[in-house]
Amino acid sequence: MRSSGDSTAGGGPGISPVEGGPYPLRDSAADPSTDTIGYRGPTACAAAGITYRQLDYWARTGLVEPSVRPAYGSGTQRLYSFRDVVVLKIVKRFLDTGVALQNIRAAVQHLRARGFRDLERMTLMSDGATVYECSSPDEVVDLLQGGQGVFGIAVGVVWRDVEAALSQLHGERVDTGETLIGNNPADELARRRRDRAG
Repeated sequence: MRSSGDSTAGGGPGISPVEGGPYPLRDSAADPSTDTIGYRGPTACAAAGITYRQLDYWARTGLVEPSVRPAYGSGTQRLYSFRDVVVLKIVKRFLDTGVALQNIRAAVQHLRARGFRDLERMTLMSDGATVYECSSPDEVVDLLQGGQGVFGIAVGVVWRDVEAALSQLHGERVDTGETLIGNNPADELARRRRDRAG
């Protein structure tokens, strides 16, 4: 169990502060969105449940930047990866529960450092001041018994919510610019595996 945010917060055995860093949101080839599919701002907003104003502010301040294609001046479209949209939705949930923006920033930096598979199995807990990562049910129970946790976000649930939302929206192939109507990131992953096997 790791914590993001206020490193002076107590947490009990096994809880230690996490150092953030400038890590990309994309990583392994197992990521269904790596370099192939991007989502424009309005699509990312719809899937994450945020306003375009929030999206723009978070990109300009470096909270959640588009990892597929950033905006390069007027006329260019930002493209967000599937994983970016998951992080946008997590940020929204933290804000809705009153977590301070500085602690959300620390949590986002921590999420950037995590592997694709780890992210889906992670639970994020917060007591309002600190964000904790729990990767097993025992760690969630330990945190709750220590009086720390107030609410939790099961990242896998957010992941599936974003997948369902994006399957009803438009994606864009990064290499050709082709619009994909009702693109499901899981379907794209299955197609890429078939292509590699064949």
